[in-house]
Amino acid sequence: MIPDSFKQDLLNRVDVVDVVSRYVQLKKAGANFQGLCPFHNEKSPSFTVSPSKQFYHCFGCGAHGNAIGFLMEYGGMGYVDAIKDLAAGAGMTVSEAPRTPQEIERRERETDLYGVMEQAMEFYRAQLKASPRAIDYLKRRGLTGEIAARFRIGYAPDGWQGLKEVFPRYEDKSLVETGLVIDNEGKRYDRFRDRVMFPISNQRGAVIGFGGRVLGEGEPKYLNSPETPLFEKGRELYGLVQARDAIRAAGRVLVVEGYMDVVALAQYGVGYAVAALGTATTPVHIEKLLRLADEVVFCYDGDNAGRKAAWRALETSLPLAVDNKPMRFLFLPREDDPDTFVRAHGKEAFERLAAEAQTLSAFLVGELRAQADLATPEGRSKFLTEAKPHLQKIAAPGLKLQLVKEVAELARVSQDEAEGLLDLRTAGSERRYTRPAPGRGVSPLTTLPEMNLLRCVLAKPDLVERLEDELMDEGLAETAAPARCARATPKTGPGRASSWAVLIEAFKGTVHEAVMVRAQVSASELGLTEGDASHQFDQIMLALRIKRVNEEIDTLKREAGTRPELGAELARRTKELAQLRQQRV
Repeated sequence: MIPDSFKQDLLNRVDVVDVVSRYVQLKKAGANFQGLCPFHNEKSPSFTVSPSKQFYHCFGCGAHGNAIGFLMEYGGMGYVDAIKDLAAGAGMTVSEAPRTPQEIERRERETDLYGVMEQAMEFYRAQLKASPRAIDYLKRRGLTGEIAARFRIGYAPDGWQGLKEVFPRYEDKSLVETGLVIDNEGKRYDRFRDRVMFPISNQRGAVIGFGGRVLGEGEPKYLNSPETPLFEKGRELYGLVQARDAIRAAGRVLVVEGYMDVVALAQYGVGYAVAALGTATTPVHIEKLLRLADEVVFCYDGDNAGRKAAWRALETSLPLAVDNKPMRFLFLPREDDPDTFVRAHGKEAFERLAAEAQTLSAFLVGELRAQADLATPEGRSKFLTEAKPHLQKIAAPGLKLQLVKEVAELARVSQDEAEGLLDLRTAGSERRYTRPAPGRGVSPLTTLPEMNLLRCVLAKPDLVERLEDELMDEGLAETAAPARCARATPKTGPGRASSWAVLIEAFKGTVHEAVMVRAQVSASELGLTEGDASHQFDQIMLALRIKRVNEEIDTLKREAGTRPELGAELARRTKELAQLRQQRV
């Protein structure tokens, strides 16, 4: 385990501009540098690198991070490898904190398991070359040797213990841990037998699992590796390593259901397809894809099962949808899947269908309309009721607004009435900080005081010590983040300039990561100085104190009618309110 102190020292020494410029042509743009985003296809630069804050951000696709994150995201490196790469360039030797014996054993075990999977893949590939039946199957599916090699396709022979050929110690527990072998009450046998084998890779290209397709008739048609120390189905996508460059070039990613769909589409020139691994599309999948592409197209068979799977994907997608990246749903003719369609009709016909696919909003509204009779008041009421939980999930403001307007029109109510009936006027949206920001050359504050306070803390970290948590909404992530922010940010010394890079590292993978990214980007965009941050911070805290005293006065007024003894306290609080108001600048 690499100590946090080493990572902070490393981030203080490396320059994110130097790291990014190895791969991206950057030009000076004011205090920052700009270039074409390497994570999605664009014609005008929206990718910004900040030397003062030591982080990068793309305003087009949302890619964001520090020097470590860039090497991981763009270079496909693992976390430790990225740190070692940066350390070597900075003339530093990576120091690792002493591990417990259990940690050492786990790390060594994990390394061993990667080696086991790599050996198994090479065995399956060799078996494919020796199996005319398996080769004939792939040829009948329209695949060439070149595409089979690109996806490292293999064949598991039809024998109970075929892997003994490459693993003489067949009883080794690593074969069970990786899911290659099943141990049934002491009897061991290969999990995959007489199947075409599709290796599943992580983002670094290391094999972490397999999908096996039966050659003839038989069930299950597809058999996947179980969950293992290396393989978590809900986080991985088949074909992502091979598709990454094509996704960036096309600006689109296609999500299909099967391994053969991915491979067949690549064979016919549609190289930007990936597949979920025997599970429904997860939020992690969608977040990954939105980082890589400008548009996500979910592709399903046109039968009932396909539409049900699409609906599940829609429900997962709603909270993650963004206004500048459409998500679409493509339904193929009932008799086709992507594999059969592209072989029968070719690349152009398939891509034409993808370009004309239903938008997420059209699919959502269409399915809701089909469940209600909009010609009757009862049907329109049902329509609103069914729409409510789905609209409440949407975070993208533009998309939500457009859908509310469309739903209101179909239900024959006003937009204001629809928002009330659908409970879209949340507490957070009503409690607005309406006092304009001080005229100090800084853009106006956002509507949420907690976000503005967090933004000020990021510009001047020691402000966190003056936060009064009891004045803020404790249910908001913006309230909870600053405490951790205080612990993670260097207060003095050379680390101060790159403290934002350190913060990115400290918040990575936490529940506060998203809100910290928004606050960092906002503060950077505004060029918020420490002086501006202090002034805004004081004014926001003052506004929150005034709000709190107002609420207490209202409570005292309600109770004073039956409790005369509260009169003195009411007078004291009223005087306090007047004094607070005089402090406004």
